Amino acid sequence: MSLTSTSSSLALEHTLSCLHKCSKEVELKQIHARMLKTGFFHDPYAITKFLSFCLSSSSSSTFSSYAHHVFLNSVDRPDTFLWNLMIKGLSSDQPESSLLLYHRMLSSSAPHHNPYTFPFLLKACSNLSAFQETTQIHAHLTKLGYGNDVYSLNSLINSYAVTGHFNHARLLFDRIQEPDLVSWNSVIKGYTKAGEMDKALTLFRKMPQAKKNAISWTTIISGYVQAGMNKEALQLFHEMQNSNVPPDKVSLASALSACAQLGALEQGKWIHSYANKERISIDPVLACVLIDMYAKCGDMEEALRVFNNMKKTKSVQVWTALISGYAYHGLGGEAIGRFKEMQKMGVKPNAITLTAVLTACSYTGLVEEGKSVFYTMERDYNLKPTIEHYGCMVDLLGRAGLLDEANRFIQKMPMKPNAVIWGSLLKACQIHKNIELGERIGEILIGMDPNHGGRYVHMAKIHAMGKKWDKAAETRRLMKEQGVVKVPGCSTISLEGTTHEFTAGDRSHAEIEKIITKWRAVRRKLEGKGYVPELEDMLLDLADDEEREAIVQHQHSEKLAVTYGLMKTKPGTTIRIMKNLRVCKDCHRVMKLISKIYKRDIVMRDRTRFHHFRDGKCTCGDYW
Repeated sequence: MSLTSTSSSLALEHTLSCLHKCSKEVELKQIHARMLKTGFFHDPYAITKFLSFCLSSSSSSTFSSYAHHVFLNSVDRPDTFLWNLMIKGLSSDQPESSLLLYHRMLSSSAPHHNPYTFPFLLKACSNLSAFQETTQIHAHLTKLGYGNDVYSLNSLINSYAVTGHFNHARLLFDRIQEPDLVSWNSVIKGYTKAGEMDKALTLFRKMPQAKKNAISWTTIISGYVQAGMNKEALQLFHEMQNSNVPPDKVSLASALSACAQLGALEQGKWIHSYANKERISIDPVLACVLIDMYAKCGDMEEALRVFNNMKKTKSVQVWTALISGYAYHGLGGEAIGRFKEMQKMGVKPNAITLTAVLTACSYTGLVEEGKSVFYTMERDYNLKPTIEHYGCMVDLLGRAGLLDEANRFIQKMPMKPNAVIWGSLLKACQIHKNIELGERIGEILIGMDPNHGGRYVHMAKIHAMGKKWDKAAETRRLMKEQGVVKVPGCSTISLEGTTHEFTAGDRSHAEIEKIITKWRAVRRKLEGKGYVPELEDMLLDLADDEEREAIVQHQHSEKLAVTYGLMKTKPGTTIRIMKNLRVCKDCHRVMKLISKIYKRDIVMRDRTRFHHFRDGKCTCGDYW
């Protein structure tokens, strides 16, 4: 090798090494200009290195646009590898450009596609959810003889599944004689995204055990979590462990999310200890899920411990998870304190953070603090309030009894108020007994949301408060005529890894007779302390048969759950209950009395927040 070629090679490598120091487009252009001046840009190796750097995931997004420009205007007669490199590199961030580049490739003088071209194109289609383009590429690859290429078929299956055309995906899958791991996972993932969990599980069960990997298990587990089928998700997680497939971070996060929704603290703790035992690093994603799980299971001390144990800089998501936890627990002061602390640490809040802070203010009656946060969003954080933030403000004002101000606030909203916002104000009217405003809002709500049973129930209660019995009965009759069903109250309690579920007047539990006998004994003790149930006599004649039975027997679901907890746990053990609806006044009072008489801490999560009962008092201060 001559001295000239050696020095030229060294100069090229030096120039290419400068690429990795680029952080601005102007620097990239300077290196490009140097390569043009020295003639290096005629070298296929140099061109490939330059374009690969521009398209790499670690580079600035503007670099990929520059690579696209350079490729179209400065590269003569690119080979198949370069075409594929560009199509692949643009398929994620600029999928439209990726597809347009393919059309340009087809119009060039020589054919440049090969089997690797089509998976990259179909990735672009998936990112665009582009069904028509997927069918066109399907036809093209079949015509070119790549119809049996496993990589192309898997990409087609995924693209059809992503665009919602599961029949196409399944037909292709069924035609593959020996589907590989990607084939199985793609179809299962498609079914889970569509909420077709029965089909997803059936296919998962058919999948050869030897082929199932962590991605296969995670796909089906996360699908069940997203579908709200959390008990089934945890069952599958336990199956995964028994199958000797080690859970990865994604499957652990999915299982922890299921624990959070079920309030399954013990199972969540076990998963946390498993991660520590296996030395799985707690990254920001796992930290968020752990904090959320502990908070939603009623253990803020452990949530805070996870937060404090994070050694790396805490992301906005981690801060938001902690602030949200304080909000659930009605700890408004702590939430605002952490909100201020995160800003001192240089972490800028996002829209979700501000929703959490406003929620914390709402649950604890911090009206002025909430107003201050809301009205400085755009100025201090460059965030325009969304409908969720407006909803928090209506809830804040309504809970505080500022009903006219809440109503005026709604009238001045820059967007049309949704049923959630009107529903929040209607509930506030019921709590604060503003019958006139409640009736007006109730009419609006039933017109907007005629299939929501809660709207009719609240409206009937508003009428009943005003002793307008005919109107209350008429609202109930309208509800029945429309075929609208009220969501039944449901409470769960997790004991020794098993979640027990109760509904109002429920008799399906295997030990229901013992539970009812125990509840009667508990009730006698309560009555001995002066307890008189608030039976809501005004609505007794309006309730359906099951509801009437539950009211008469005082057997709301949370009472059955706490009774079961008293039966099955040792004296002094904290009882943890999850409720799908807002806890009623009578049950709230019962929990306070039980906590005092039986010397038990009771942690209850209702539809929106936590109640910690101890020695006859609740942390909500009867403000919920």
